[in-house]
Amino acid sequence: MPRDPQILVFVGIKNGVVALDERTGNLVWRSELRNGFIYVIWDGQSLYATTAGEVWRLDPKSGAVIWHNELKGLGRGMVSLASTRFAGVQPGLDLVAEMARQAAEAAAAASASS
Repeated sequence: MPRDPQILVFVGIKNGVVALDERTGNLVWRSELRNGFIYVIWDGQSLYATTAGEVWRLDPKSGAVIWHNELKGLGRGMVSLASTRFAGVQPGLDLVAEMARQAAEAAAAASASS
């Protein structure tokens, strides 16, 4: 049986972001950003982190910084994040619904050919 792909859990924690293996809890990577509480968001494709008025986009596989925006002139307060990707829907739910639709189609086709 093939091994399931690694599922990561992203944790914003003092000074950075860490990725943990969902099955074992083992540390996969660590990315140091800036002192302070780090807020993270995963939109199904991109991983973002923010603290003290700055925003980073991180590579979810390695934690490497893809880009960093200091948001100059906007202050150093709390930042909230949102993405237009998968607006209003959790990404995994779309996949589950599509898999259920395909399974129903396959079952109907098998039943029709019997």
